[in-house]
Amino acid sequence: MTGHPLHTDWSLAGTAERRKRYYAASQQKFVPFKEPLVFAKGSMQYLWDSEGKKYTDLLGMNVCVSVGHAHPTVVKAAMEQAQTLTHCTTMFYHPVPAHFAEELAATMPKGHEWVVHFTNSGSEAIDLAMVMARTYTGHLDLLALRTAYHGPTSAAQSLTGIAAFRHPGMPGNVAFVAEPNQYRGVFGPGVQPYLDDIEHVIATATTGKVAGIFVESVQGYGGIIEMPPGYMSGAAERVRAAGGLYIADEVQSGFGRTGDHMWGFEADGVVPDIVVMAKGIGNGFPLGAVVARKAIGDVMADKFMFHTYGANPTSCAAGRAVLQVIREEKTQANAKTVGGALLARLKDLQQKHKAIGDVRGRGLMLAIEMVKDRKTKEPDADVTAAVFEHCRAQGLILSKSGPNRSVLRMVPPMCLAMADVDQVADGLDKAFSSLA
Repeated sequence: MTGHPLHTDWSLAGTAERRKRYYAASQQKFVPFKEPLVFAKGSMQYLWDSEGKKYTDLLGMNVCVSVGHAHPTVVKAAMEQAQTLTHCTTMFYHPVPAHFAEELAATMPKGHEWVVHFTNSGSEAIDLAMVMARTYTGHLDLLALRTAYHGPTSAAQSLTGIAAFRHPGMPGNVAFVAEPNQYRGVFGPGVQPYLDDIEHVIATATTGKVAGIFVESVQGYGGIIEMPPGYMSGAAERVRAAGGLYIADEVQSGFGRTGDHMWGFEADGVVPDIVVMAKGIGNGFPLGAVVARKAIGDVMADKFMFHTYGANPTSCAAGRAVLQVIREEKTQANAKTVGGALLARLKDLQQKHKAIGDVRGRGLMLAIEMVKDRKTKEPDADVTAAVFEHCRAQGLILSKSGPNRSVLRMVPPMCLAMADVDQVADGLDKAFSSLA
């Protein structure tokens, strides 16, 4: 072999054939488009494929790219650290993860002492949070929401309420409560029936004592389902009354993405016992974290818990740079402003295209849900798939989401600009119009 294929071979056919030949079947299922799409480079909110076509990234590479593709501040920090010391196991001390832990703890609600455990990914962070909750409380039963997604590892899968992500062999002791979906929830709009359901599930599907409840402040793969006012605080109250903890999953909704707050749980004034974060934490570098109240984190002192690359200095240097960019470039405020403008345009599209049943979201977590009939709200996965395909021709990258694959999910890098809003809205309009 001559040269290095990662740098010299950008051929579409070569990449597609290699993926088909060498990728495991488990990595083939969710190839999004009918025809392969090979990306060659990215810059901030934009991507270019191997043929040089430009796209606006409304997916953020599954919400991992938070402040922009190849953001110079993040790249510089990671490169400088990698050139000094690429990896240092947690058996030894290193200043970068230590400082990063301090900076993450500083973003948590005041008046509490917080500790940080770095992991390799969000799924591992979820697994660790499960262990922490069960160890601290002495209870086994956990609660999760239907249509929740918490990760693909066996333990995280047990908390996931979407059938397509569930596989044989998951551990038990998880009971599901109805998600407070204000568009198609089983109890309709409102909050109280969903809080009552928590009490009912605790009384009937657990021992009566629980280790905790996992809640995404905004469900991501579930179709951008925002927890309505009063739900998170009410859920925390009911679970704590049963001896459990409130665990906030901020893997997708954290780091200012919702626009109004740094963390999604802040929208309801709840103070979690444990916070799980990943994806945008490293702007594409593999990293996750569990931030817990110190008393909860301290229960792990008697047991060995180790994540090989969890506190990797290079990834943590990228994470520190992400916090710097969020602060200096005011990405949270940008998510609020640009997201609000895009949401308004999406609502205009809802008035124009009858296939759109619901438009929702906050900040730069937005969704369009397709239905066959607005009265019955029957999901329309076929139209969703067709619009998704047509979006590619319009230079838009997004994802199909939701338990019925009937939702277009938009979670772009938080540097998406006002100048992009018209292009995105017009592209979506053309994609919908092409269905006729």
